[in-house]
Amino acid sequence: MNEQALKNYTQHIETEVTQFLKSIDEEQLNRARQLIGAAKEQHGRLHITGIGKPSHVAEYMCALFSSTGTPCYFLDGTEAVHGSAGQVLPEDVVIAISNSGNTIELRNTVEALQRMGVKIISVTGNLSSWLAKNTEAVLFAGVQNEGDDTNKPPRLSIVAEIIVLQCLSILLQEDTAFTMEKYAMWHPGGALGAQAREEIGHA
Repeated sequence: MNEQALKNYTQHIETEVTQFLKSIDEEQLNRARQLIGAAKEQHGRLHITGIGKPSHVAEYMCALFSSTGTPCYFLDGTEAVHGSAGQVLPEDVVIAISNSGNTIELRNTVEALQRMGVKIISVTGNLSSWLAKNTEAVLFAGVQNEGDDTNKPPRLSIVAEIIVLQCLSILLQEDTAFTMEKYAMWHPGGALGAQAREEIGHA
């Protein structure tokens, strides 16, 4: 990458992320928070799904939610219509991630889950999409430019998806009896676990 290309990309990052942060919808975040909280009261669980690159976001966010007090399960967006939807129960909530909001494979999965009575939270960069119009809460995660001249490979839209879901993870963490002791218990290995144990005075 030459210096000008790198400069252009970093400028795109600054512009897009700044604009996106201003667009975060607190009302919808709290709506998602309430849906998940209500499901947990009924012993329901949280799942996250996506197709393509968003599936990797889903896996990361499942790990983050689980490590901060909200057990969460990755649902393969393609396999769901071939039997994996069996991991989801009617009292559960599923977060579905799609930048376009019109990905046919994800739509098939969402429709199958809705027929089961599952509540869906969408994460999308397109508020006019099918997904945005057919889910109980909509977390906007849109950008105007992905960061390169083609504006096709998902780069900054992935950043937006992660940011808005990290915001939701913080709200959910506030709703749980999350403590440093629990964090240390869930991290028996690694540097983070060691730091947590040190902070609470455990060897």
